[in-house]
Amino acid sequence: MVVWTVKWNKNFSLILAAVAVFLPEVFAAGDPAVSGSPPNLIFILADDLGWTDLGCMGSKFYETPNLDRLAREGVVFTSFYANQNCAPTRAALMSGQYAPRTGIYTVNSLERGREEDRRMRVPVNQTRLPLDRVTIAQALKSAGYATALFGKWHLGDEGEHHPGKRGFDEAVVSAQRHFGFSTSPAVEVPEGAYLADFLTDLALRFIEKNRDQPFFLYLSHFGVHAPYQAKVELIAKYEKKPPQGGHRSAIYAAMIESVDQSAGRILAKLDELKLADRTMVIFSSDNGGVGGYDTTEPPSERRGITANAPLRGGKGTFYEGGIRVPFLARWPGAVKGGSSCDVPCIHVDLFPTLLELAGAKAPPGQPFDGASLAPLLRNPGARLGREALYWHFPGYLESYVHPRGWRTAPVGAIRAGDFKLLEFFEEGRLELYNLKDDLSETKNLAAALPEKANDLRERLAAWRRSLGAPMPEMKN
Repeated sequence: MVVWTVKWNKNFSLILAAVAVFLPEVFAAGDPAVSGSPPNLIFILADDLGWTDLGCMGSKFYETPNLDRLAREGVVFTSFYANQNCAPTRAALMSGQYAPRTGIYTVNSLERGREEDRRMRVPVNQTRLPLDRVTIAQALKSAGYATALFGKWHLGDEGEHHPGKRGFDEAVVSAQRHFGFSTSPAVEVPEGAYLADFLTDLALRFIEKNRDQPFFLYLSHFGVHAPYQAKVELIAKYEKKPPQGGHRSAIYAAMIESVDQSAGRILAKLDELKLADRTMVIFSSDNGGVGGYDTTEPPSERRGITANAPLRGGKGTFYEGGIRVPFLARWPGAVKGGSSCDVPCIHVDLFPTLLELAGAKAPPGQPFDGASLAPLLRNPGARLGREALYWHFPGYLESYVHPRGWRTAPVGAIRAGDFKLLEFFEEGRLELYNLKDDLSETKNLAAALPEKANDLRERLAAWRRSLGAPMPEMKN
């Protein structure tokens, strides 16, 4: 929504005329400034789903007809980024802020792996979203939305940190297991229920209940996170299929299909209730897939459950396979179907985007690090005018494929245009890649383009200073 502030003067009629011409272009069919009714907002988040783990993103093994439909009927963001693992991404989505502002960099501690292998002392990691941060749910609730979260929260489950106290009218948290799971608060769970199906049941009831008012639904799946558990009939289906590239696990494929079925049930409910044209549906993942480690930790035959090729690395790394994720958005009549957007975007953009779509007010005094994606939803060929995307990780994540070693050591990263720089703090090592020419990050250009590397390093350092980002320190 565009907010206009004007003073009364003799030209006021001209100003009104300009507004009348401009507003219809904001969102052709559904903008609240035009229709008088803000859209429903549904955000479906998968856990650990890789960039290529959907049919519409290139997989020839995993089957995702419902998410492929979402892509056909909406826009696919091909350069969308998250963090390297779940908690910092979820904090960024809920607060609109980069990790140095929330203090949430990872799950549990930054002191991962063996102490004798860590060359640096690291800061303390926060595991709960600070209570002074207004969440997107609180902001939308203040704008008249009914709000709900079903699934994984990972930002503090106790007391005032529970999502039921953070702006969600309904909040049922569950993760850790796909069968035999518990919930917070405790609710009745049918015997033998599969978590993705159970969460979707809750979501459908919420949509039914709030069909006549604007609502925000955050369906936060635990799938496809380990432990790898799936419905036996789906596992059997994929056991009959030959592997395609690095996509080969029948149980993982079955888990993906359950997430896809969930999305299909949501879309079908919107059609049934004739809400599709009034609803923005967004689908994404919290980090890259668990795989690709043979490209970052050789020699290793253990690659992980999936593959992120052509991207390098996987979950827990700051190479593209760890941080680039699927992002699909559909709003019939307002977002052009079958479109694609290659503008680099990032998790902190979701908060300002949903605010603008809802016509809601930004929380006073809470800085946003992202930009609204509304211009790109209107026109995928547009540009945001943003200079760069940033990451800061002052800790360690242990290897998934070796008994010792790292998926990542302390590192910072910046993407500006086609170039991406990684700065590894232990050695001061720089890695520079031109993603347009080298999506797989195989050619380190830091030595060949020293001016570009130094410029990006300086910009990264300036960004850290502006946010007061804590730095790890070398041990004596």
